[in-house]
Amino acid sequence: MIKRVVLFVIDSVGIGELPDAIDFGDLGANTLGNIAKDQEGIHLPNLKKLGLGNIDGIKGVDPVSAPLGAFGKSLEVSQGKDTTTGHWEIAGLHLSKPFKTYPDGFPKEVMDLFESKIGRKSLANKPASGTVIIDELGEEHFKTGYPIVYTSADSVFQIAAHEDVIPLEELYTMCKIAREIMMGDHAVARIIARPFIGTPGNFTRTSNRRDFSLNPPQETVLDIAKKHELDVIGVGKIEDIFNGQGITEAIHTKDNMEGIEETINYLHKNNKGIIFTNLVDFDSKYGHRRDAKGYKQALEEMDSRLPDIMNAMKKEDILIITADHGNDPTYKGTDHTREYIPIVIYGPSIKNNVNIGTRKTFADIAATISDVLNIPNTGKGTSFKNMII
Repeated sequence: MIKRVVLFVIDSVGIGELPDAIDFGDLGANTLGNIAKDQEGIHLPNLKKLGLGNIDGIKGVDPVSAPLGAFGKSLEVSQGKDTTTGHWEIAGLHLSKPFKTYPDGFPKEVMDLFESKIGRKSLANKPASGTVIIDELGEEHFKTGYPIVYTSADSVFQIAAHEDVIPLEELYTMCKIAREIMMGDHAVARIIARPFIGTPGNFTRTSNRRDFSLNPPQETVLDIAKKHELDVIGVGKIEDIFNGQGITEAIHTKDNMEGIEETINYLHKNNKGIIFTNLVDFDSKYGHRRDAKGYKQALEEMDSRLPDIMNAMKKEDILIITADHGNDPTYKGTDHTREYIPIVIYGPSIKNNVNIGTRKTFADIAATISDVLNIPNTGKGTSFKNMII
């Protein structure tokens, strides 16, 4: 009997364009495959042993003859390619309409209201790369004390501020004000605090980022598990993505390695239910910055720690490794990419060398978690429990 599921999201590690990728401007995107091609190979021995290379269509990662786990990939039903949409679908929701984006910046009435409520002007109000915008406007921010407000191709309202100019708690308060404003017709998926430190020409973003999300519109598998008195532990930015909804305990992490360490720490405890981990560095540090070499190195570093996770698991545990969207660092622009996500499942009670095929929705993961934990499902997705146990 399964008592605990470790749901492990390698943020943005897509494995090839979806059939509708052309509608999103993402024809030819393949995060993992193109990294392997660009970097002349990638060394992921532990993921390969579990079956990553056996998933149909993965380029650059060779299959093995007898994978230790079950494996497959999934289409996305929801209309989006962002973190919130992907995680919510993994947790059992479908979004029929994409979140609103602001490719030309935010309307005057929005910015006027925001500035009146925070008691100061703001800078930028345009789509931008987070590292580029602080290099461009950091010095002016220093002189004026005005926060830097920007967006991206995602549905986000981001506020960058130097920690010595606008203290963290004040920055978080500004984000809460923006969250109240960006609702209804102006609702965006996330308000993001983007603190940084350093001096002009040498600014660095810190790990004190915070996301202020919308509440999921319906129950997720997390809510259902919590209702049935199971633990739902969020590691990394999971608590932020679900705005705390359905979470019983959470810990924020500064980087991928800390996320892995905290996952292992929770595995050593006597919790039961769901440990939900997000490793965001792949997306934020390497995908958006179009750093294929850094992305490859981060993947290889994570892969080297997988045995530590597997060794910490109990016989009643299963591990599901997946992603939430793509972010091909070899692709044009700096946006996420519309891709299949990998699904690799491992555990003492999991059948070896099972191909679960191409799933029709990320929500199949939620349906399977409900099935193995013997709790109701969200009504979305189809369980693959009977294929793997």
